[in-house]
Amino acid sequence: MPYWLILIGILLITGCTAPPPSITARLDAVEAINRGSDSGFARVLEPRPFVFPQDHGPHPEYAIEWWYYTGNLDAGERHFGYQLTFFRSALTPEPPERASPWGTSAIYMAHLALSDVANGRFYAFERFSRDAVGLAGASGEPFRVFLEDWSAEGSGPEGMTMRLRAAEADVALDLTLVSRKAPALQGDQGLSQKGSTLGNASFYYSLTRMETNGTVRIGDAQYAVTGFSWMDHEWGTSALEDGAVGWDWFSIQLDDGREIMYAQVRTADAISYRLGSLVEADGTIRILDQAPVTLEVLDTWRSPRSGAVYPSGWRMTLPELDLELTIQPVLRDQELPVTIIYWEGAVDVRGSQGGQPLSGRGYVELTGYAGDDCRSVDCRW
Repeated sequence: MPYWLILIGILLITGCTAPPPSITARLDAVEAINRGSDSGFARVLEPRPFVFPQDHGPHPEYAIEWWYYTGNLDAGERHFGYQLTFFRSALTPEPPERASPWGTSAIYMAHLALSDVANGRFYAFERFSRDAVGLAGASGEPFRVFLEDWSAEGSGPEGMTMRLRAAEADVALDLTLVSRKAPALQGDQGLSQKGSTLGNASFYYSLTRMETNGTVRIGDAQYAVTGFSWMDHEWGTSALEDGAVGWDWFSIQLDDGREIMYAQVRTADAISYRLGSLVEADGTIRILDQAPVTLEVLDTWRSPRSGAVYPSGWRMTLPELDLELTIQPVLRDQELPVTIIYWEGAVDVRGSQGGQPLSGRGYVELTGYAGDDCRSVDCRW
């Protein structure tokens, strides 16, 4: 079943709130990226100029879009990882035909997650709503993306200062992010190819070092936090080649002021495409697409809910840079048991370059590992 039909069904059943535990419809991330019909939507075919703050906002002529915020935060000796993401899925490139204010041409989904390292706890939440009657939406000037009372809002020159607010059950975030570097345009001037076929691509930029402060609440305890965040914003219409089953994505913030993005698209038995970048401390970017990056899995972890077996620890080697990193999850269980089941969590990084020690933190996303394990059972908590 096309994934957008499932999303519509969820909205109709739930009245635009998160699906209840009794709903067991499951998708995989490849289905969500590679939609059913793309008729009428724009394709990503050649580079384009980026203009901010407008390009922080939505691009409704394209079928899919997402805004990803992840970060590592400290409150004294306490360490937290967080994720707040918004996804836009267009139903049609045209405005809704109905005159009703409830008519919509797009559905929004959002995920909120928090890793409480000291207590070994991981919290994850999901919401759905429609781009209508103020339930969800996005704008570029001023920048804002929201789903009910979860939101990201931009201010300042080019919208490079952002405030994130989200609360659900015992967890709440209120964070201010200030970008310390210009946007890193991934791939070819922001056109990020995801396969060999023309059009299987997205427009993609990253804010790789966003100084962060604010508060995290768990239950009745509130923590003043500081740290660094990473923002990814992508949009397009089709991205992955036939045969793709998922991807592994890494964002690494080294303590020497550099950042690395690396991602690999997987088929059932091989890596079909690689992409990446290295952002220097001064903001200059080196594209690593199809570079000879070696990623060795050091351990695995099996989810007690989904049964999925995920990589859990890696050795990343970039021979061209004489750089080697060991990447370890701060918690083994950072699986989001939501409609699209995936693992996304905070990691610690240690390594060396040319004999000099390196350290840092980051985030890793792993999709396509749950496979069919959750198609017929309820994998929620």
